[in-house]
Amino acid sequence: MVSGFIKDSFEHLLKVLSSDRFLNKQGLGNEVPFFIFPFPPEFSNKVSKMGKQLMGKLKNMGIDVLKINLYDLSVELLEKRGIWQKLIEIEKDTTKEKFKEILQGPLDIENHLIPAIAEKMKRQDFDLMFITGVGEVFPYIRSHTVLNNLQSTADEKPTVMFFPGEFIHSPEKGASLELFGRLHDDNYYRAFNIAEYKV
Repeated sequence: MVSGFIKDSFEHLLKVLSSDRFLNKQGLGNEVPFFIFPFPPEFSNKVSKMGKQLMGKLKNMGIDVLKINLYDLSVELLEKRGIWQKLIEIEKDTTKEKFKEILQGPLDIENHLIPAIAEKMKRQDFDLMFITGVGEVFPYIRSHTVLNNLQSTADEKPTVMFFPGEFIHSPEKGASLELFGRLHDDNYYRAFNIAEYKV
């Protein structure tokens, strides 16, 4: 089951991500070029490997991917502030709520995370962006909040968020992200399910 899902997903994503229609943001009806790739959380390691292979294959086709891993970026921001080691020391004796509170300032999405992503976007020429590490940063960073705040910064090139869970769309409720298939991560109406994208 895992290998079938990974093989089919790899083939589909490669076909979509290398297409002119996708790269030129066609058929989006003026919506931001944000896409969700939902996958079963238990396949996370395999999907991570698949993402690397995809990037390599796309690179060989002349398509450059900027990968933003939210966990790595968070560590980078905390190290810059000189508090990463301290946080590791206090984590075991701190409640989750308190720890979340401590991280709210240095990992504030609007003031720190999005500007850091914008900086990486400036430093690299790329054709599309991958956002990974969504599960690792929950609940300190929520995927829908990242997407909402990224809209004004990353609307030039397509962005694909690798999401360990379900992307549910219904006419009554619109779209919602269900992290790990269990945790409702709020409504996000403006992204497309890349698994359903046709070229």
